[in-house]
Amino acid sequence: MPSAVPQSVVARLTRAAIFLVVTINPGEANGAAVRSLCGDLAPLLRAVGFRDLEGSLSCVTGFGSDAWDRLFGTPKPRDLHPFREIHGRHHAVSTPGDVLFHIRGARMDLCFELATQIMSRLGAAVTVADEVHGFSYFDDRDLIGFVDGTENPLGQGAIDATLIGEEDAAFAGGSYVIVQKYLHDLARWNELPVEHQERIIGRTKLSDIELDDAVKPTCAHNALTTIIENGEQLEIVRDNMPFGDVGKGEFGTYFIGYARSPRRVELMLENMFVGRPPGNYDRLLDFSRAVTGTLFFVPSATMLDDVAAGQAVPSAAGPPAAVLEPEEEPKAKHRSPDGSLGIGSLKERGST
Repeated sequence: MPSAVPQSVVARLTRAAIFLVVTINPGEANGAAVRSLCGDLAPLLRAVGFRDLEGSLSCVTGFGSDAWDRLFGTPKPRDLHPFREIHGRHHAVSTPGDVLFHIRGARMDLCFELATQIMSRLGAAVTVADEVHGFSYFDDRDLIGFVDGTENPLGQGAIDATLIGEEDAAFAGGSYVIVQKYLHDLARWNELPVEHQERIIGRTKLSDIELDDAVKPTCAHNALTTIIENGEQLEIVRDNMPFGDVGKGEFGTYFIGYARSPRRVELMLENMFVGRPPGNYDRLLDFSRAVTGTLFFVPSATMLDDVAAGQAVPSAAGPPAAVLEPEEEPKAKHRSPDGSLGIGSLKERGST
């Protein structure tokens, strides 16, 4: 069986990103416009990216559960469902979103141009539900001052953590992604002594060293976002980005977590918002509020091309084609679980 070529889920992290979430307007023609874009994405990416071959421009496209039903019907990815709200000491909200475009590049102008071209193609077929322009902040720190994503998996580990295999063969080479926008109360956060902040995150602020378990609280961010099952840590890949609007006093982190099963990210979020055990929640949430929450399925690039060509969603697919492993970068460059605001970065990819 032909193998499926994945989208650039494990592309190297970049200095700039645009997170664009849209909803599809009612009407058959609007759905058709979105389907037709599937085949145009690769040419658009090549055209814009060719302006700077060292710009590392990439775009990952994902579809929400309702949008999948409307655009593609059956079969449907096994674990695709609407984002599930979580009610604990704090609230993880569920918000509208049919299609996600995660655009990354070394330069914001490249990201901006690609987003402009995508929206020009879609026109009145969609409505923008959320748009965030993210940037790399100094040495990969979040606006709360901690390195974000210290232990993302690398190389084959990243591929194994994110790409679907035989467990859902019809969608091999695909992935799931959960996105959340968090707003920080920086005024209150910055009033805390650094030692108190470090106990909340579970790492030292300046040197980014994980606190010893003997002194780290069980409610620390990186403690709650580390998921162990059957002796194995469940990892995800995060590409969180800071964002802000100084004039509005808005400062935040955009959490984006890729995994071969959404359950991995959902377990992290349950630990954060409800607690492990219940009540032992992530104290970072006392200063950081989730204002969006959406789950998407990222089909393989092969499947996107097939849809654009008018072919039905395959009922079976071969294993993912060989993926070029991302070059390993310094730890801090791979936002991972154990990082900082981890809201999806915590410790080793399984945290969020």
